Formats: sequence, C-alpha cells, structure tokens
Amino acid sequence: AAAYAAMLCRPDVIAAYPITPQSEVVEQLAKFHADGLLDCEYVTVEGENSAQNVVCAATMAGGRAFTATSSYGLVYMYDAMFNTAGYRAPVVMVNVNREPPGIHAVCSGQQDMISVRDTGWVQLVVENCQEILDTVIMAFRLAEDFDIQLPVIVNYDGYYLSFLAESVDIPAIAEVDRYLEVLKRQPPRPQLLPGQPIGCGSHGIGMGYVELRKKHMAAMERVKTKLEEIEGEFAEIFGRSYGGQIEEYRTEDADIVLVTSGSAVGTARAVVDAKREEGVKVGLVKLRLFRPFPKERLSAALRGRKAVGVLDRSICFGWDCGPLYMEVRALTPEMGILPLLSFIDGLANMDITKEHIAGMIDEIKAAAEGRPYQEVTWLP
Repeated sequence: AAAYAAMLCRPDVIAAYPITPQSEVVEQLAKFHADGLLDCEYVTVEGENSAQNVVCAATMAGGRAFTATSSYGLVYMYDAMFNTAGYRAPVVMVNVNREPPGIHAVCSGQQDMISVRDTGWVQLVVENCQEILDTVIMAFRLAEDFDIQLPVIVNYDGYYLSFLAESVDIPAIAEVDRYLEVLKRQPPRPQLLPGQPIGCGSHGIGMGYVELRKKHMAAMERVKTKLEEIEGEFAEIFGRSYGGQIEEYRTEDADIVLVTSGSAVGTARAVVDAKREEGVKVGLVKLRLFRPFPKERLSAALRGRKAVGVLDRSICFGWDCGPLYMEVRALTPEMGILPLLSFIDGLANMDITKEHIAGMIDEIKAAAEGRPYQEVTWLP
C-alpha cells in the first residue's frame, strides 16, 4: 500500500535500502521502476544514513522525494533526520514499526518512532492498509504545503500490517494528480540550484538560531489545522476520512475512554462494541497525529470522563509508563483530575488480544467507580 501510494504521487527521487519489515516497500517500488511505471531516480544506497541524505538533498533541489525504513535503519539515519527537519526539507518517509536496537528483536513494536519524536518531523500513525495508502498521499500534500515545509513520517506496525494482505482501494493517478495539483499553484519554496548559491546548514548561534527554532515550532503547530483541512479535501475526492488529528469512536456518552494508536485500534473497536452490549459506557480515541501532539483535540475528547486508560506499544524509560500515557498525563490540567491508567502491551510481536483489552476496560471501569487501581500495568 505504501509503495502504491508513493508511485501515485510521482516522486522525483526514491532512496532505497531494505530492512525487515520495510523491505517489501522498496522491493515493490523497484519493480514499478523497472517496469516503467515509476519515472524517477531510484537510488540504491549503501545504508540508511545515505538514504536520508539523498532524499533531503533532492527536496532541497526542488524535487519530490520518498524513502522508507524500520528500526535499526531509523536509528542509523538519526543525525541526518535532524538535518532534514532543520533544513525544512519536505521529505515523506514511511517507518514500518519494529523494535529498535538494545535487545535484538526482529518483531513489531513502536519504540523506534518514539526514539525520533523530538527530531522535528511530523509523525502520523495509521491503523490499516487502506489508511497507509491514503495517509502517504496526504503526507506529500502536508509536507510540501508552503505554510508547513516539514518532513513527515507515516508510521505503521511491522508484521501486523507490513505483511498483511487485504483489499485496498487504489485510486486513479489522475485523481491523485488533482489532489496534489494545488501544490503547483503555491509560491516556490527555496531551492539549491546551480548558479544560484545560497547558504544552507551554516553555523547558527544566538538569536538567529532561536528565530529558526521558533519558526519551526510555529510550522509544527500549523500542521494540526492543516492536516484536517487537507484531509477534508481528500474526503471530497476519494470519499474516505480518518478524523484528522484523532478519531473518536462511541465517545458521545462515554464515562470511560481508552486511548491508543496503530493496528490495535481495530481490535479495541470490537471490544468496545462488546462492552457496550454489556452496558458499559466506554469509548475509544485513536491517535493519528503524534507530532505535533494533538493536545487541544485530545483534551477536549477526554474532558469530563470518569477515568481514562492509555494503551502503549512502547515504553518510556525513566518514567515507568508508556510514552503516549506520559503525553496524555501532561494534559491533566485541561482534562480535570481523573484516574489515568497506563497499559503496556504488544511489545516484540506479542499479540494485543481482545481479552487483554477487555481486561483494560474492566480496570478503567473499576477506577472510575472509586476502587483502588494500579497506575501502570504490563501485559501479558
């Protein structure tokens, strides 16, 4: 799905270095290129650090660029990611979530995306294969918008989604051209061109550095409303929408809410439906936008609840909880004082089962009723 989306967006440059579970993305793009379906520079590099530098340079020269990675590859390009963000280079990258170095685990987990949350990239997290395809297309529209000009990562769970075969609606390339056409009508962004020398990545100290950081932060904040705007236009053309920054499910009258992201959302929906049949007023909030964090919309969605649980597929070392839980906990003043529970599950390809989520909802409900609760629970 990610490869088809990238092809439909007509990139000028693709940098490719395979790593499990991302490999199928660059393999499929290589096939498209060999078959003449993809007219671009397909650069097979010697490693992920080079891949990131290639796509950064391509966008700085005015091109559209795409790459993909996972885990160790994301870590290997870490320093280059700071450059790409600092240069305001509108790269689009897919990160197929996999546990990072430390304990060698060739399996799913979201710790890799957490490790780069403060590099200055926009980060989106998706639930299924259709959303992968649609969000990659939206990511190009977002990254290259004149008011944004920031690199974007589209994260999706390795193995659970990367090796999943399911039906996906692939739009006509003419429709994608129509959706991206607006980018051709905006003012040109700064470019590195022969014969037109400009400074790039030069030494910056003091107020000059601060000014650039403030502008970067302001652009990140604009992403929140811009994402919902471009998703609205996407829905008009393609008939699909995902809620923008977050997606709420059965929260209208919910006393308790579970917050999570990624492929576990589908399982959580099924459990919420089952619990509703039992008379439990539970809702679900799916986090789509991770950076910038959708604090305004999320705090509004959680305000007034009797208890909230947060399900993470990663951990926050030194804070004894999940990273998403830590972000939600920071919203406590806006949400009001309430029981807030952290659940850590699904590390290293461990399945997040219906039984696990049902147990989480039972614990959240007990906390809402005033019973003692454990702040952090590891599963299984």
